[in-house]
Amino acid sequence: MFDSYSGYRLVGRIILLLILIVVVGLLFDSLASVLLVSASVWLIWHYRQLMRLNYWLWRDKRLTPPQGRGSWEGVFNGIYRLQQKNRKKISQLMAILGRFRQGGEALPDAAVVLDADRNILWCNRLAQLLLGLEWPKDKGQRLDNLLRHPDFIQYINHENYNLPLELPSPIADGKLLELRLIAYGDSQLLLIARDISRIRQLESMRRDFVANVSHELKTPLTVLQGYVEVMQSMAEDDDINQRPLKLMQQQTERMGHMIEQLLTLSRIEAAEDSDLRQQVDMDKLRALLEQEAQALSLEQHKIEFDWQPGLWVLGDSVQMQSACSNLLTNAIRYTPVGGSIKVSWQRVYQGARFYVQDSGEGIARKHISRLTERFYRVDSARSRHTGGSGLGLAIVKHALNHHHSQLDVVSALGKGSQFSFTISHQLLTAPGTLTAENSPSVI
Repeated sequence: MFDSYSGYRLVGRIILLLILIVVVGLLFDSLASVLLVSASVWLIWHYRQLMRLNYWLWRDKRLTPPQGRGSWEGVFNGIYRLQQKNRKKISQLMAILGRFRQGGEALPDAAVVLDADRNILWCNRLAQLLLGLEWPKDKGQRLDNLLRHPDFIQYINHENYNLPLELPSPIADGKLLELRLIAYGDSQLLLIARDISRIRQLESMRRDFVANVSHELKTPLTVLQGYVEVMQSMAEDDDINQRPLKLMQQQTERMGHMIEQLLTLSRIEAAEDSDLRQQVDMDKLRALLEQEAQALSLEQHKIEFDWQPGLWVLGDSVQMQSACSNLLTNAIRYTPVGGSIKVSWQRVYQGARFYVQDSGEGIARKHISRLTERFYRVDSARSRHTGGSGLGLAIVKHALNHHHSQLDVVSALGKGSQFSFTISHQLLTAPGTLTAENSPSVI
């Protein structure tokens, strides 16, 4: 077997052969004829080796090359060595591909690999069960030709895959899928589909439970409040009983406020995405906020409104009022007497920004990420003293989600807090119109 290529050895053989031909030609005094015959024989021999190589590459089923001579020995064995390397690489790639497919099959979610033209390259078993794909029949088919839901076609063509898409399963009735596209590699896409039917069902059950319990508690609590008021009026001159009766009144009022907030939160959660065609009169909202601030603060705080008039919103007026009102209420409750509060609604580069800034005690960084959780309180004792329920910011979060916005919090201990959100240009409008700000009909 030829072990390695040596250029010097090959050149040496050629030189020896030429010397031999010249010597024979001189001995027979016919150098030209000998050179011609030798060249012809040499060409025929090389052509024969070329035919052997061609036969081995295209017709011979044997893996080992034919026995070569001279320079062709290196050619035969060099090609054989390259084939061996390629087979080894192919084997390694097949093993990697096999492990990838095994991993894909082990995923708890449906997975579909797409090329740059949205053609299916591979899918796992769950993709066949949840999306109705057939493998390998659908290999090379465009996915948007197989999943014809309008929302999915818009989602895959929009090329903004930051948020997932929820769709009903095309083949399994009652199943709700969460689809997410992930870009990777050379313009390839990975589609992940997850069955979230059970999660949504549990969320619906939880919302219904909270709403039903809150509604059922409202009636007996109203009765209790009525009896407490009657007992207070009967014991006006009884100082001993007035104190526990007043405490009962405070706690029933606090419980009533919590039930109202639970019902509000349940209504917002249960509502579909806002129509976003209803005009929200932000100037009227300012007047309501000013009245509410005066009633809560009792002139114990310095409250300033920096409000740009005529900057209205397309959305849900009740939800917008709940969001703004809760932010202002929190600022008043948690700002010491004599502190300052600023409420602003102004046009900014991204759209329009609402914020409430106070000079209160501030919030530690570790609490900020959890502020919008239900019943989460930074200081439970202080919340009970101020009447807080831990639901206000949860209401704000869900109301803003329906308006494609989110709550931003900037706070530090001893430096006060600022709660803000931004409404995009698409949801801004002028008074008396029902079109978004980017429409030509809006000033």
